[in-house]
Amino acid sequence: MSLTDDIRAIRERDPAARSTLEVVLTYPGLHALALHRVAHVLQRHGRSLLARVVSHLGRQLTGIEIHPAAVIGRRLFIDHGMGVVIGETAVVGDDVTMYQGVTLGGTGKERGKRHPTIGDGVTIGVGAKVLGAVTVGTGAKIGGGAVVLRDVPPFTTAVGVPARNVAVIDPESGLARRLETLPDPDRETLAALLRRVEQLERQIRELEAERVLEVAREPLGIG
Repeated sequence: MSLTDDIRAIRERDPAARSTLEVVLTYPGLHALALHRVAHVLQRHGRSLLARVVSHLGRQLTGIEIHPAAVIGRRLFIDHGMGVVIGETAVVGDDVTMYQGVTLGGTGKERGKRHPTIGDGVTIGVGAKVLGAVTVGTGAKIGGGAVVLRDVPPFTTAVGVPARNVAVIDPESGLARRLETLPDPDRETLAALLRRVEQLERQIRELEAERVLEVAREPLGIG
């Protein structure tokens, strides 16, 4: 896996990256990946303690925690990166983009495969949590703040807590097809207020009608 490819990926995907030197010196995601690759090699050769030390150093320097055993593909771009956590059995494909606060974590104390598998070309938004041995398919998008507890099919957008699949993108045309309409809290609140106003207006009309009858009966001595 080439550091040159990682740098090129950052420059292609981040409009704030002005030069290769800037990327090399100031991008913590790149530093975290470089240290992870050292830690991963040590882990594969049975030097797990030293691997964890290197991983710990990476976390201290970058704010990004990647377990030495995690499998990371090519050209991963971790933008900003602070608070990113990638668990031991996580697998991340090629050309993935993730933002700060992302967690690829477990859901408890399970053993074996207990962290997510992320397909190629996936984008994971700020603060999203992908938990458990779920699979996020190729080209999928995870919205910021989402909590993913189930598989996400390829080229599908998932948002919310817990995450729901709300749209799918045709990879050939790039056109999106909505799967679910997201709730609109403001619209729902307004609709509830309108219903309440209509109810009150009906009650007022009924009271006015009763009052009219009472007034009409008074001169006739009816009552």
